[in-house]
Amino acid sequence: MRRIILLFATILLPAALLAADSNQKKQVLTGQSAFTDAAHESPGVRRHLTAADLPAPAPDQSVDNGPTVVPRPKDAWPQAPKGFKVELYATDLDNPRELRTAPNGDIFLAESETGKIRVFRGVDAQGHPQQVSVFATGLHQPFGIAFYPLGPNPQYLFVGDTDQIVRFPYHNGDLKATGPMINIAELPGGGRLRGGGHWTRDLVFSKDGTKLFASVGSHSNVDDPDTHPEEYHRADVLEFTPTGKFEKVYAYGIRNCVGEAINPITGELWCSTNERDAIGNNLVPDYVTHIQEGGFYGWPWYYMGPNGGVWDPRHKGAHPELQSKVITPDVLVNPHFASLEMLFYEGAQFPAEYKGDGFAAEHGSWNRAQRSGYEVIRIPMKDGHATGEYEDFLTGFTIGDGDVWGRPVGVTVGKDGSLFVSDDGSRSIWRVTWVGK
Repeated sequence: MRRIILLFATILLPAALLAADSNQKKQVLTGQSAFTDAAHESPGVRRHLTAADLPAPAPDQSVDNGPTVVPRPKDAWPQAPKGFKVELYATDLDNPRELRTAPNGDIFLAESETGKIRVFRGVDAQGHPQQVSVFATGLHQPFGIAFYPLGPNPQYLFVGDTDQIVRFPYHNGDLKATGPMINIAELPGGGRLRGGGHWTRDLVFSKDGTKLFASVGSHSNVDDPDTHPEEYHRADVLEFTPTGKFEKVYAYGIRNCVGEAINPITGELWCSTNERDAIGNNLVPDYVTHIQEGGFYGWPWYYMGPNGGVWDPRHKGAHPELQSKVITPDVLVNPHFASLEMLFYEGAQFPAEYKGDGFAAEHGSWNRAQRSGYEVIRIPMKDGHATGEYEDFLTGFTIGDGDVWGRPVGVTVGKDGSLFVSDDGSRSIWRVTWVGK
């Protein structure tokens, strides 16, 4: 009789509780088992890398293994954990990059190569947008998007161009800019990767709306700012007022904070960060972390270690006074993942245990023998703080460990709680919903 009662109790448990129970029992890969490649990424697998797991530098392992992006095969589709459904929301886009959701639920997209901001409204019966519009053109490699003031009735849309912060007048429901673009602040100029500098500039306002944080990636892989003036105010998060007045370098030594987000519980600034290349197959891990005001994260002289900073062999002996100041990030993801936009899930559609967790897009490796990244990861949180683990959430963008058809860039949450993912490999936006089956 007791067995029958337990069986009925299990049947009657809400789906969210069942999912939470399953979540608690997930195996976490640690140590050397936590290193992975795209062929072994699978929805629901958790990993926990620590600084103690990192190998010694091995520059001889460095490879140029950039991806060959091919059209999506007919049978290829992103894979999510059980209970989630993935739909193709929009495609044939022009270099879709960062996504942000307006207070009224419209989805804003930066199409960086063509200098456009596009807007998507609603979801029709086929899972596609009900309306699409170009909000603005003529931008210079736009990436970051932020609405201001915070809350339900913004007055402006801020955009992080590669060399400036601009704003447009904006009110809920605007599908096109109703006024001219105004430059409010200059930023160090962009360039291109592989010698040209990191060009993305993300923007986010502090929780109280008094500070505007702009992330600026390094101009190089490991050039010493002491002798390379082009690195001035780069590899930093810069703090401005909402009117564009520069206040200070908020945090430094962050090689490329591509994605910024504010933790809704703690109010802390977080960064999804690309670390350096060319010192080993499993060095240096990319990371997702909260950012301490005035904090130093190592670049270019150090990277994270179990007891403070580990000297990058290319800068051995430089700035010994900084070694003890190197902050170890909260969540180490696999090396060369190219971690891009991130967010904290505040929707109500996903199961309850997802509330407050982070998501980050991993664009994919080029400096690794085994192709890795090319996925969206989940970052488990507890009371607003990271556990140190991360979980494969949306995978399947590669053909084994060879060619690549998709490269996740942006993540945002729709008003209905669904997760939208931009993918500049297939030039698409994907929509992930919880169906509970």
